[in-house]
Amino acid sequence: MASLKSKVSYSCSNNNTNSVPFYLSSFCKKVVTQIRFPNTTISPPKLQLQALGKARAKVLLSAKMAAGTVNEVLPPPLDSSSEPPPVFDGTTRLYISYTCPYAQRVWITRNCKGLQDKIKLVPIDLQNRPAWYKEKVYSANKVPSLEHNNEVKGESLDLIKYIDSHFEGPCLFPYDPDKKEFAEELLSYTDTFNKSVISSFKGDGNEAGAAFDYIETALSRFGDGPFFLGQFSLVDIAYAPFIERFQPFSLEVKKYDIIAGRPNLAAWIKEMDKNDAYKQTRREPKELVEIYKKRFTAQL
Repeated sequence: MASLKSKVSYSCSNNNTNSVPFYLSSFCKKVVTQIRFPNTTISPPKLQLQALGKARAKVLLSAKMAAGTVNEVLPPPLDSSSEPPPVFDGTTRLYISYTCPYAQRVWITRNCKGLQDKIKLVPIDLQNRPAWYKEKVYSANKVPSLEHNNEVKGESLDLIKYIDSHFEGPCLFPYDPDKKEFAEELLSYTDTFNKSVISSFKGDGNEAGAAFDYIETALSRFGDGPFFLGQFSLVDIAYAPFIERFQPFSLEVKKYDIIAGRPNLAAWIKEMDKNDAYKQTRREPKELVEIYKKRFTAQL
């Protein structure tokens, strides 16, 4: 008598398969298939335990990584005295700086998809960066960059999309047409948002209020969750590192509370603070404020 067992996998709208369920994403769907084992006398429950034991353990570990419940030991930054890694040896590497918000976008995406064991972090000391980084890795000599399939790619918004579509893990981009269109609009606005707020820090006008009002309105577009698209997505990842810096600096230095009169933004920040995959990439607010003070000291 042939016996049956169930195999559970997860498929995403971007055609990824066998990805890990993610508690903050609704963009994946569950697929159940039946696998037949002919001429066996093992009962289905026992067979399931034997056949799925290792696979389940691997999935559970990946799920913990995606949920951010596995704390990663972070390597020290590489500087001008450091030897280069064995570039193009088949290892996928994400070159970042721990204090760079653009690199943080890609780091968050990696964590949210549970790819800590698939994409190796290589932190670079931007104040004393090694010469080999420009010569052997990325000629633009900036972070982030991703070494994958014997190529190196850059630009944070391109990289978060690339990782989401080329690696396993929870889907972080919507398949709903309305949400997808709005997502692209919000991603395109990130540079305008950042420049407007930074301009106000430099004393070149007071455009920050309008920029944060835009965010407040955007967060009210969908009612099925507290995030930009209702559910957690790449859009939240794109904005999080900058709002993480803007909020404490605005409050301490400019005496401006960005969440005052903006309940949607306040709720969004509160929900983001619960995301362990994101929290592992964060710096202390005091450190970020000091960095911005040095950057804008001439304008303060």
